[in-house]
Amino acid sequence: MITYLDGIVTHKEPTRVWLDLNGVGYELLIPLSTYERLPRLKERVKLLTHFHVREDAQTLYGFYSSDEKELFLKLIAISGIGPKMAITILSGASPAQFKSRIVAGDVKALTLIPGIGQKTAQRIIVELREKFSGADEPLPDGFDALFSGSISDEALKALLSLGYRRAEALNALKKASQELGTDTSVEAILKSALNNM
Repeated sequence: MITYLDGIVTHKEPTRVWLDLNGVGYELLIPLSTYERLPRLKERVKLLTHFHVREDAQTLYGFYSSDEKELFLKLIAISGIGPKMAITILSGASPAQFKSRIVAGDVKALTLIPGIGQKTAQRIIVELREKFSGADEPLPDGFDALFSGSISDEALKALLSLGYRRAEALNALKKASQELGTDTSVEAILKSALNNM
C-alpha cells in the first residue's frame, strides 16, 4: 500500500501531477483543490495517495490534505460512485463545504456538480449524513480527561471513521475508561470500546 509520495513536481495540470522520486516518475490523478495548493515546478511536495486497482487499470490518486483523502474514500464506498466521480466531487467544493451540504441535505447544490443527478445526490446524502453530523464537534466537557493526553480524541475519531455514531462511540469510550483507567493506550481503549458496542 502506498500511503504517500514525497517528490519533485515535474509536470502539473488541474487533473494530474507528475512527481519524480529519485529518478522514478509517478502520475497521480488529483482534485482541483489539490492542484491549487501544489508548489511550482521543480519544487518538492508530499501528497497522500490512494492506489486503485481494477482489471483494466491501476491508478494512483493524490491528495494534499487528509480531509480530501478521507472524503474520497467515503465517496468511493458508496454504490455507483467511482474514483473519477469522487475526484469531480472534490473538485467542486472543499471538504468542509461538501460536508455542510450533506448535513443540510442540500440536493440542489450537489446536482450542480457535473455527473450527479438527483437520485445520486440523494444516495450520497443518505449514506454520508450520519457520518458527518457532529463529526467535527468538540468533545463533551470533561471527556478529554478520561484518558491521558489526546487519546480520547484519537479513539473517538477512530470509532467515527469505522462508521459508528458519535453518541454510541462516546458511550463505549466512557465504559472503556471505567474498565481501564486513565493511563492506557489508544489500542487498548479501542479494543475495550469495540467490545462494549
